[in-house]
Amino acid sequence: MENKLINSATVRALCGGISDMSLWRWLHNPEMAFPKPRVIARRRYWIEAEILAWIDAQAEKGAA
Repeated sequence: MENKLINSATVRALCGGISDMSLWRWLHNPEMAFPKPRVIARRRYWIEAEILAWIDAQAEKGAA
């Protein structure tokens, strides 16, 4: 399912167990180009495929 929504706890776990503050910093740093969440009932959700693609892009940058 390519449009699966995941919550912030899952996003933080996928990104290596980062803190909520690190996630906030990534969201507010334009250079990071971190995917923006969708807000549903005042809660943030991300599309899982976008997060996984961002993680892959970061891995490629690190290998270059």
